[in-house]
Amino acid sequence: MDFLTLIQILDSTVRLATPLLLACLAGLFSERAGIFDIGLEGKMLMAAFFSAAVAAASGNVWLGLLAGIASSMVLSGLHGLASITFRGNQLISGVAINFLAAGMTVLIAQDWFQQGGRTPSLIGAGRFEPVTLPFAGAITDTPFIGPIYAELISGHSILVYIAFLAVPATWWILYRTRFGLRLRAVGENPAAVDTAGVSVVGLRYAAVAICGILCGLAGAYLATALQAGFVKDMSAGRGFIALAALIFAKWRPWYALWACLLFGLFSAMETRPDVIENLIGMKVQGQLLSALPYIMTVIILAGFVGKAIPPRAGGEPYVKER
Repeated sequence: MDFLTLIQILDSTVRLATPLLLACLAGLFSERAGIFDIGLEGKMLMAAFFSAAVAAASGNVWLGLLAGIASSMVLSGLHGLASITFRGNQLISGVAINFLAAGMTVLIAQDWFQQGGRTPSLIGAGRFEPVTLPFAGAITDTPFIGPIYAELISGHSILVYIAFLAVPATWWILYRTRFGLRLRAVGENPAAVDTAGVSVVGLRYAAVAICGILCGLAGAYLATALQAGFVKDMSAGRGFIALAALIFAKWRPWYALWACLLFGLFSAMETRPDVIENLIGMKVQGQLLSALPYIMTVIILAGFVGKAIPPRAGGEPYVKER
């Protein structure tokens, strides 16, 4: 495998890892606060539809992004209402959100656009275009450094850079701010936080809201940057893969980055079967490559779910002692 091919595979890895990373960080905030959220898939899907629909109708991708985030936050609010205010089962609430999004997106898309559950293709200002970083064109032909900077680092949409900047931002918020300390404490011992005079409900709703924003970004990226429009079930299990990456990363931001890049690499290999065949010296069926990310999800969960220790109060509604 030559150097340019490697750069191309890594470039695809970055693009495909971006929605996983945003969803993984979304789950990290929520679960660190003690709210398990398997509804990441549904929030991404809803955000993908509304971002594409509004972008197609208005011709403005930024309005589409805001619509995607808003729709994701509505579902986050429903999840918070069910699991925090009414102390319902968090897993059932997440499953309900996934079913709701899967059905509503196709139904509304068909009603609005009559294209079989799709939105019109996004063009021009209706989608995010690649961003060319300074000096990328000037050093393209420079050996080694040129391809890395011009092909791998430069040329992504702005949401890719936001996703990767969100990793150090998440680390700083969780481990260097009072809000982050309290958020982590709520996931471990909400009673102690309540005793200190801090609102457990308020912190958990804040975590759920941040989760909604990040899922909105992930969904909008799918429909307005990675692809040019919405199609049925376009999240394609990425929310569940993000949960697997979160468990694999043991609820830590930097580990989450590498876990998502690993899953992104599995997905990228699907687009380059020739590389796989050259490496192992035999032909690989396309169906197997398509299933590789999901197979690895099961393997990683089976191998690490018992070793990863979630927040102690995760999944448990908090009832204030009187």
